[in-house]
Amino acid sequence: MDDRDYRDDRDHVERHAVSDEVRAGRLSIDDGLRVASVGLRARPLRAALSAVGIAIGTAAIVAVLGLSSSSQAGLIAEIDRLGTNLLTVEAGQSLTGEAAKLPVEAPARITLLGHVQMLASTGVMKDEKVYRSSLIPVANSGGLQVRATSLSLLSVLNTGVARGSWLNAGTAREPVAVLGAVAAERLGIDRVHADQRIWLGGRWFNVAGILQPSPLATDIDTSALVGYPAAQRYLGYVSIASGETKAGAPSTIYVRAATGHEAAVQALLAPTANPEAPDEVDVSQPSDVLTARAAAAGAFDSLFLGLGVVALIVGAVGVANIMIISVLERRSEIGLRRALGATKGQIRIQFLTESILLAVIGGIVGVLAGIVATAIYAGAKSWTIVIPVEAWSGGIASAVLIGALAGLMPAVRASRKAPTVALRTV
Repeated sequence: MDDRDYRDDRDHVERHAVSDEVRAGRLSIDDGLRVASVGLRARPLRAALSAVGIAIGTAAIVAVLGLSSSSQAGLIAEIDRLGTNLLTVEAGQSLTGEAAKLPVEAPARITLLGHVQMLASTGVMKDEKVYRSSLIPVANSGGLQVRATSLSLLSVLNTGVARGSWLNAGTAREPVAVLGAVAAERLGIDRVHADQRIWLGGRWFNVAGILQPSPLATDIDTSALVGYPAAQRYLGYVSIASGETKAGAPSTIYVRAATGHEAAVQALLAPTANPEAPDEVDVSQPSDVLTARAAAAGAFDSLFLGLGVVALIVGAVGVANIMIISVLERRSEIGLRRALGATKGQIRIQFLTESILLAVIGGIVGVLAGIVATAIYAGAKSWTIVIPVEAWSGGIASAVLIGALAGLMPAVRASRKAPTVALRTV
């Protein structure tokens, strides 16, 4: 055999040796998962405790994003229900800083504007207080207000009656009141019956009903409402207009504008309500407050997400620690597998897959816990349950990444052990 034949035979043997090593280094996905799960199944308690940190961090991330999205969805649904076309006109301040007043004719003038669909008004009587009983000290008013109101108030505000009934043309002339949601709570009144009365303006008023909360007009929630005729007759709420005695001037006017024409109507409200002093009129759009709340609903998300990330990092350290201990405890197994033909790559894949599998289990448990927490809290708040795709997918993806990073060093360390050294512990 000449040198050329020898070199050809040697190259042939080396190629077959490399090919055999490559084939030996290949491991099917099923076999890889089965081998990787051996360590977890052998020590289930340790595996469960290691996955807790990953689960807590993932649950925090999913719950924060889920609750934020559910809260925003609830506010947006509330805005859609209440409408964004409500405008309020209120008495502001004069140039000297004194409290201004709206003209008595202001509501009638505003109704003449184009694109005004509905209108209601209330007039606060600052000197009048409301109490549960005549024996309660005057100073203990609970911050409640007394307001005269037009009968169209509920229609304009899209507010319902929780108990009893609303004022009508008859009861608006009598000593009858309807309580806002907060006012009823502070007065300790949760039901309405024929003998239910309150001490208002130095005399007894019957309670006709209790309103539902009014998000677009929170002042209504803390008020006892009576009709304008009753306020004029029993509480002395009067004003002089064109030489005639009429019910007192409104302090707040609620206007429903045609959708799409809010800006045009808003620009005309102040000069229409008080042509002589339009600068003393404040005009606002209450739905802007709810919109701002929806935008600010995720203001603290970054803080809680940061806490979730910290929990994930702590979980990663725990997984890495467990994997290092596992490598030390299983040196004999590593040596035996190497002696039986397992390559360094197979050993690396085994321990790396074991670390990722442990993190994925923690991630899945955390995602489920975050979804359950979001569903419970959102259900209690009557919000639409929203779990963003990026919440659960990001949670699982971060668990896989953390598992890979935490298991990389132990996997490399395990693969570098020589079979003879590892088998000494057998």
